[in-house]
Amino acid sequence: MSLTDNEGRMPARPDLESLVDRYYSSLYQFAFSLTRNEDDACDLTQETFLVWAEKGHQLRDVSKVKTWLFTTLYREFLEKKRRQTRFPHFELSEVNEDLPRVSPVTIYQLDSKAVLGALTRLDDAFQAPLTLFYLEDYSYKEIAEILQVPIGTVKSRISRGIVQLHHLLTNGGPVATGKEQRG
Repeated sequence: MSLTDNEGRMPARPDLESLVDRYYSSLYQFAFSLTRNEDDACDLTQETFLVWAEKGHQLRDVSKVKTWLFTTLYREFLEKKRRQTRFPHFELSEVNEDLPRVSPVTIYQLDSKAVLGALTRLDDAFQAPLTLFYLEDYSYKEIAEILQVPIGTVKSRISRGIVQLHHLLTNGGPVATGKEQRG
């Protein structure tokens, strides 16, 4: 089915099936050129059509459907790359020695409610960076801008906050700060 009528005009709103018929192959080829992987290219192409199904009605000029689809696919690709950079995938056997040593008992005792409860008991200086990083998915740079502190301070507070959170979750009590240890 063509997206144009007999006079070469675009219909009011193309349906998903006609868009897939017309653009799937070229979108897939573009995705493959970006990812160099068949599975990732298929995923990107399908995600592009999913975004169209959810948001395509917002496109005001239906003659720009092809551009919209390619732009959406490219943005999805960039988002995946950004996530892979922030959260790289490693095989467990490659990073086994880097994993924290947590007893199975601790793992079974933890749940999201306990973690969120412990998070509220952290010092304010550590609570905000941890929340923004782990719950809101902000980067260090974005957190530094939000909190108006240097990026090194953000990294330090996240690191120290994790130690406090771990202590709260495993021992149930507050962590002794440097001030308490000295005095």
